[in-house]
Amino acid sequence: MAPQSLSAFLFPLSLPHNLTYFTPKFLRIYTKPSPILCKSQQTPATTTHSSVSIPDPDGTGAAAPTRGDQFLERQKSFEAAKLVMKEVKKSKRREKGKALKFNTAVASCYGCGAPLHTLDPDAPGFVDPDTYELKKRHRQLRTVLCGRCRLLSHGHMITAVGGNGGYSGGKQFVSADELREKLSHLRQEKALIVKLVDVVDFNGSFLARLRDLVGANPIILVVTKVDLLPRDTDLNCVGDWVVEATTKKKLSVLSVHLTSSKSLVGIAGVVSEIQKEKKGRDVYILGSANVGKSAFISALLKTMALRDPAAAAARKYKPIQSAVPGTTLGPIQIDAFLGGGKLYDTPGVHLHHRQAAVVHSEDLPALAPRSRLKGQSFPNSKVASENGMAEKIQSNGLNGFSIFWGGLVRVDILKVLPETCLTFYGPKALQIHVVPTDKADEFYQKELGVLLTPPTGKERARDWRGLELEQQLQVKFEEVERPASDVAISGLGWIAVEPVSKSLRRSDINLEETIKELHLAVHVPKPVEVFVRPPLPVGKAGAEWYQYRELTEKEEELRPKWHY
Repeated sequence: MAPQSLSAFLFPLSLPHNLTYFTPKFLRIYTKPSPILCKSQQTPATTTHSSVSIPDPDGTGAAAPTRGDQFLERQKSFEAAKLVMKEVKKSKRREKGKALKFNTAVASCYGCGAPLHTLDPDAPGFVDPDTYELKKRHRQLRTVLCGRCRLLSHGHMITAVGGNGGYSGGKQFVSADELREKLSHLRQEKALIVKLVDVVDFNGSFLARLRDLVGANPIILVVTKVDLLPRDTDLNCVGDWVVEATTKKKLSVLSVHLTSSKSLVGIAGVVSEIQKEKKGRDVYILGSANVGKSAFISALLKTMALRDPAAAAARKYKPIQSAVPGTTLGPIQIDAFLGGGKLYDTPGVHLHHRQAAVVHSEDLPALAPRSRLKGQSFPNSKVASENGMAEKIQSNGLNGFSIFWGGLVRVDILKVLPETCLTFYGPKALQIHVVPTDKADEFYQKELGVLLTPPTGKERARDWRGLELEQQLQVKFEEVERPASDVAISGLGWIAVEPVSKSLRRSDINLEETIKELHLAVHVPKPVEVFVRPPLPVGKAGAEWYQYRELTEKEEELRPKWHY
């Protein structure tokens, strides 16, 4: 045999056309073949014998492929094999991502996102068996509302979330950690995130470490319930305050929007921003429990329906709205866009450090403000006269007194100015009572469940663990013309601390020689958090004392803009 034909026999022309059985191992062995040169030293008879016993598969003569042809053919085969392996790896990555994402093939209640079933009548997602079979037969399961959602829509308080951050007093079908796990796929998704924050509970509902959930996806920050702020509040001041607070938390957002789902303030600006930044991606509405996601989506669809027929059709089957934290129990897909991409309502992230996580489920409505906030200020001449403390308060201010905010918060006034004023902003259902600090413990034990609610009723008061956490606060201030700071109670509201109230200021006071530090002790249930923050500018007075910070050109360029 000639050297050329033997070399061709040892190194075949090409790989098989069917690359199904081609493996990386084959690639490693034959990626760089070493040439073998054979010189025949045998007699012609031996050569003839060899050519008979080892036939040349490629033929001989001018039609046989040259060594260059064989090399090119092999290179083409190797390149084809590499492409196949690359596609296999891509498909595996896609399958992994699909496994993390929730299964949209499972029929779910359009009101709360719970999977539909016919087993447990008390569980979320339960549907009457006859109704289920009828809707399934006509392929209309996406139009089914479960029994729990029907009760919620009629004002019933039915909780379903337990565990760390869940709610006591009702059946617990899913844990707060399980709901959070349903959002874990967002890190692998290419999505636009709309993050909601409650303006009444800004610090408690902000969701720390949000990037752990959503990865590098862009975020639009939406502040809800601005219609609850006191009258004559300048939203420009509030918008600047929110941007400053967001910047300090080191969260990068595209823009900030002040909105009201009730009056539709700011909703059109959010719609415009979503259409601008969506770019074919899915849009996810995220936020802590009871921050107003479902109400926001309803307002969003109402505004979009004016121009988008898809949104108009989606309004018929929108998520249920309820005062119960944990209403939404699974992602709800909404076909709200004509240009591609879906809108998703997601389960609220349940935070263990909010007041809603420690009170009984039937007391939850008391924590939600229903109307515009109106601050209650102390010292208050009416309260002082009713309790016979007018003379003592007039001479020494609030020093030596304790203020109870329902049964959930106690503030001991340790050392303040005689003119210092505390203003409480929160739900009206929580009554405020002022007593001397030396009688505060006795008063709390006697009136808990009666005057001090929640908890409501003596039976729940017996199971109440009390105000176990005490936090000592030192509030420093430089100016007396503005509040020194806010003391925010997670899940409830905030207390504005004013060093020298205008209504209490005396003409003979020397403000230059006054102390520049106030001492308070705040008692709350465990594990509710207390935040000390810059004062939120609310009301007409807020616009007068609020100061805009001077920005550098770089800060002006990078700083997100606020809209309303």
